[in-house]
Amino acid sequence: MRTRRAFVTLISGAAAWPLAARAQQGERMRRVGVLVAAAADDPEYQARNVAFLQSLQQLGWAEGHNVRIDTRWATTNSDDVRRHAAELAALAPDVLVAATGTITVAALLQATRTVPVVFAGVGDPVAAGYVESLARPGGNATGFLSPAAARAPRPATPPRRRAA
Repeated sequence: MRTRRAFVTLISGAAAWPLAARAQQGERMRRVGVLVAAAADDPEYQARNVAFLQSLQQLGWAEGHNVRIDTRWATTNSDDVRRHAAELAALAPDVLVAATGTITVAALLQATRTVPVVFAGVGDPVAAGYVESLARPGGNATGFLSPAAARAPRPATPPRRRAA
């Protein structure tokens, strides 16, 4: 009887191993596409890239462990930027990052309307047509205003309209 119980325990444990192994694997690998309109050896953008990777690391995202980052370095040539945006969108990432403002946001939004696009440093994303409003961006784009645009004075009340 004791041998049978040990055998059943062993088989039950062995059957549970694949489930335990799957549970320990954690989340799936996330994929981030980054589009930079600068040369790959540009020191300013290399420093920004390092800061981006360090920030992700501090938030628990380790490249090669739980996140894969595909970066495309393009010149400011709009054809190159659009080509790299299309390449990144074709990879079906979880999110796209427009790292250098207006030129990269426009190209990424042209390449996809389903993958979320995060931008930083865009002067007026509403006027550019990237988002519907600052409060509710809508669509697949969201991000941060440039510091100059964020400091710009805004009217306290909406302009009055004459009723007919």
